[in-house]
Amino acid sequence: MNVLIGDIGNTTTKICLIEIKTFKVKKIICFNSNNISSRNFLKRNFKKILKKKSVNKVALFSSVVPKYQYILEKFLKKIYNIKFREIKEKNINKIVKINIKNKNQVGSDRIANAAGVYRKYKTNCIVLDFGTATTFDVVTKKGIYNGGVIAPGVNLSMQSLSSSADQIPMFSIKKQKKVIGKNTIEALRSGFYWGYSGLINNVILKIEKETKKKYKIIFTGGYADLFKTSIIRSFTIDKNITIKGIVEIFKVNKKHLN
Repeated sequence: MNVLIGDIGNTTTKICLIEIKTFKVKKIICFNSNNISSRNFLKRNFKKILKKKSVNKVALFSSVVPKYQYILEKFLKKIYNIKFREIKEKNINKIVKINIKNKNQVGSDRIANAAGVYRKYKTNCIVLDFGTATTFDVVTKKGIYNGGVIAPGVNLSMQSLSSSADQIPMFSIKKQKKVIGKNTIEALRSGFYWGYSGLINNVILKIEKETKKKYKIIFTGGYADLFKTSIIRSFTIDKNITIKGIVEIFKVNKKHLN
């Protein structure tokens, strides 16, 4: 028997088929979240991973986009008779305790990241997720989620600058060996690469100074590989930590998923 789990983000959606006994990923698809609005797209892509007779009738997702969650919930129910459940509906305290003022404000993806790093690494961790926003989430070795930092995402910032300034072209970010650019593209790439490198390094140091603790640093998301040589602290890249966290939440709730 398999179970469907996934993460619906503002930019990207990742959906996995997990074997219930071993919790190993059997199949995975990743696509632009805008495509959820297309019924034909969903039909084509879910055919790649689902067989009606071998799938659990409850799917577990993290979602930060209610409109996409609603569409996908209706689709799974009508086409596959699968109930969509969001991780905030389930018992999370058995894995991580949320230590912030308003728990409802914490994105489900950040909760999943916290659950994933705590169960896998069992030490003080900072999860840095390069998504639509660049987020830093602080998790203690006792399984307490202590909040974090939200900064603009790399892609969002690049798109915003290009669309707001007439003389700024669209560009891709890559490592620049020299800080001073000799043309507009080099200058833009330098500003974004070294600017985000500085942001990352500074935020990590500030968190450690404020909490008087050292942390294992976990990078995830699309740009996790880009900054590997410009970060002053050692870190681990774990591209599927969000999915791993959802799997952990499924484990402690599977008897009660209905």
